[in-house]
Amino acid sequence: MTDAISIAPTQPDDPEDRRRRILAIVGSSSGNLVEWYDFYCYAFFALYFAPVFFPASDGTSQLLKSAAVFAVGFFMRPIGGWLFGRLADRLGRRTSMMISVLMMCGGSLAIAVLPTYATVGAAAPVLLLIARMIQGLSVGGEYGTSATYMSEVATKGSRGFYASFQYVTLIGGQLLASLVLIILQTFMTKQELMDYGWRIPFVIGALAALVALFLRSSLTETATKKDLESKESGTFSALFKHWRAFAVVVAYTAGGSLSFYTFTTYMQKYLVNSAHIETVTASRIMTACLLVYMLIQPIFGWLSDIIGRKANMLLYSGLGTLMVVPLMTAIGTTTDPYASFGLIMIGMAVISFYTGISGIVKAELFPTHVRALGVGLSYAVANSLFGGTAEAVALFLKEQGMESSFFWYVTIMLGIGFVASMIMPNPKKHGYLDGDGTVEEALGHKPAKVAVA
Repeated sequence: MTDAISIAPTQPDDPEDRRRRILAIVGSSSGNLVEWYDFYCYAFFALYFAPVFFPASDGTSQLLKSAAVFAVGFFMRPIGGWLFGRLADRLGRRTSMMISVLMMCGGSLAIAVLPTYATVGAAAPVLLLIARMIQGLSVGGEYGTSATYMSEVATKGSRGFYASFQYVTLIGGQLLASLVLIILQTFMTKQELMDYGWRIPFVIGALAALVALFLRSSLTETATKKDLESKESGTFSALFKHWRAFAVVVAYTAGGSLSFYTFTTYMQKYLVNSAHIETVTASRIMTACLLVYMLIQPIFGWLSDIIGRKANMLLYSGLGTLMVVPLMTAIGTTTDPYASFGLIMIGMAVISFYTGISGIVKAELFPTHVRALGVGLSYAVANSLFGGTAEAVALFLKEQGMESSFFWYVTIMLGIGFVASMIMPNPKKHGYLDGDGTVEEALGHKPAKVAVA
């Protein structure tokens, strides 16, 4: 590990060093895109495979059951965040990312060849659940490790811009899944998609994961040998010393994850079930939205390098708290595709204040030896409880005739995120990457005084 990229603030920003960092960002981003494509194929193709795994006469009931399995995949994320975070802090970021993408490959391939309910009965949804658990474990480890890696490999003064490419590729994975859906909808009938077409995207994902594995094998490690060999690296005891930072991250990630999945994966179903927009049209609207959403992430990452990460977080949570109820109500009452696109993009633009810096704003609050664990586990806990359940909660409330209650639920969580953003220390002053590293002191922790004889 003698060729590790130094993350010390005094590292000279020479052309060769910059080139290595850019190549590292590209390599890690490519693998990140494949991982999220595999994961989101489930959400986008649920409209077609839900009937073959969960036979029922009511379409909303089928979607609710498939959304529940989607949520279970999220509940595996805390385990993945802990497992891969520990691996990244003890064995290196690159090793952790390679294992996670290989596991995602196995989960996607399993879904591609699963038997249906008509073939094996109740065993079919059980097997689907197991495959989703494998994918959830993989993605749980992917986020924290890749966020840590991209934050560490970026140059000082432009960390927000470089780190924003994590969500560029995360959204890119969603976009790619949506594009595959549109292509298959164009060349296949609805019955063909329900019979066998829904398997195709998972085969593509499994093959692409092998390419990502190759790309990640050439990445340069960012953690130093000293960091990896520390006895406290990747341990809960070391992370507990930073429990205040952990709690703040969980609080603002809860609202961020919930609003993100509301305006991305759930939105397609909302357009179909509530706004009564035709399925193919809804897919095209979401594809256009995701494309623009992906392209604007670096703008918000760059903005955070200028106005500060804390300002970004206050804008995301403050504006988000005010917008959700009127925006979701408007989207649900319009059938014009252009109006739907515009309204959804307003929501996505506000959320971009958070998603554009999602990784870096967490990484700055944890020291190197527990950074991957702290980022991965805090994100996974909040993401599982609130992001992963977004569809299931929304569909359940709709089924109960209380759809508008979901909008207020999102609003409350964004309000909690606003409070957490106010409490959060300014990373430029107290962060562990560019600040003085006194995050816990800024959060009110007073180190014990040592008596001098």
